[in-house]
Amino acid sequence: MSFGTVSVLGLGKVGLLAATFLDEAGLDVIGIDQRAPRRETTFPVRSGDISDRATLRTELAGTEAVLSCLPFHLNTAIAEVAHELGIHYFDLTEDVGTTRAIVELSKTSKGLMAPQCGLAPGFIAIVAASQIAFFDECRSVRMRVGALPQYPTGLLGYSFNWSPEGVVNEYLNDCEVVEEGVRKWVSSMEWHETLVIDGKQLEAFTTSGGLGTMCDTYAGRVANIDYKTIRYPGHMDLMNFFFHELLMRERRELAAEILTNAKPPVDDDVVYVHVAAEGHIKGQLRRQEFVRSYLPKMVGGMNSTAIAWTTAGSVAAVIELVRTGALPQSGLLRQEDIPLDAFLATATGRLFAE
Repeated sequence: MSFGTVSVLGLGKVGLLAATFLDEAGLDVIGIDQRAPRRETTFPVRSGDISDRATLRTELAGTEAVLSCLPFHLNTAIAEVAHELGIHYFDLTEDVGTTRAIVELSKTSKGLMAPQCGLAPGFIAIVAASQIAFFDECRSVRMRVGALPQYPTGLLGYSFNWSPEGVVNEYLNDCEVVEEGVRKWVSSMEWHETLVIDGKQLEAFTTSGGLGTMCDTYAGRVANIDYKTIRYPGHMDLMNFFFHELLMRERRELAAEILTNAKPPVDDDVVYVHVAAEGHIKGQLRRQEFVRSYLPKMVGGMNSTAIAWTTAGSVAAVIELVRTGALPQSGLLRQEDIPLDAFLATATGRLFAE
């Protein structure tokens, strides 16, 4: 059954963009945040402390869906309230523990529970699933994503255009992979490799959370599955020194503060997406690749960074599909169950095909 009303919690850069995309797609959007958004909106905005469960329940009463664009540690409580109210739930989290809690809720949910609807996890899994389906037998799928400054400076060659807490989590938490048919956990910031996109030499290494539920879905069917973050050369060694040799892994909040102070956000960023799968078709070994460089875009009359619009655009496209009944209306939505062609055909998804 289609729906029309969605509440967007958190109107920072990504939340405001997601709400704008949904508003432009014709949904009835309600924005909720403790602070007023950075610019005027064409949809109503309410102020409220949604960290309080009673307030959250009141704010979500009467809505048909909720999108959380808040820090991952708030999402479990929001998902629980959505479960109680029987409404659809969407988020952008890459946190493994949060996703597991939402998966459990989905087993008894009246509405749809759709975590990990961002770029990675999220869009990257939609692309990977389309490649796996191309083969009679797929032997490997390698997923790589990086959000970087177009004009890097300093040894790190980085800027924190994404949540610092999320980046620290990705760099320090263990990473799930499937290697030669064995499902296992490996350390982050390992399995270093070199790749080239648009003539630029880059590096990639393991980080946590990017696979989403891919290992659950494809273990036993695809022999090798892994996810890595893309950075400029030399970044991984320096971050290993920072977190492990200087023991900043034991002080995550301070680490995030130091890094964001040293490498603030930039407007001119680039998002690299590189997905490659190999397998057999009628006995012939083939390779499929999806390689893109996404740059900033104008959204709602304002220039948006690449990481903001790709993240917000991914979840907006998924919500568009759920709204029209093209995707399930209850239970758990895994990103790899979303058809790439349908995603790219939505009003927002078309931006990823340009």
